[in-house]
Amino acid sequence: MSDVNDDEHKTDCSVVISEVYLYLDLECSDDRRQLIHKHLDDCSDCLREYGIEHEVKALVARCCGDETAPEELRERLRIKLSEYVVEVETREYLP
Repeated sequence: MSDVNDDEHKTDCSVVISEVYLYLDLECSDDRRQLIHKHLDDCSDCLREYGIEHEVKALVARCCGDETAPEELRERLRIKLSEYVVEVETREYLP
């Protein structure tokens, strides 16, 4: 870990790890992906944690990837989701 204060670096690491599933699922903006990717390149602790998360996700996909929900359930979920109004609070954690 570089010349960065340990407390500041730990905060950055915890934020990166908390967002690793968004990164893995390609559910964050390109700018966010670049920031997380750069952090993973520079931080061996987070890269190790990311590797674990990536392996778990791959294992779940292998074991459950061919299963699909019944059409009736999917339709009920579509209807319920269309009824919800979501208020999003955006926070930028990484510089």
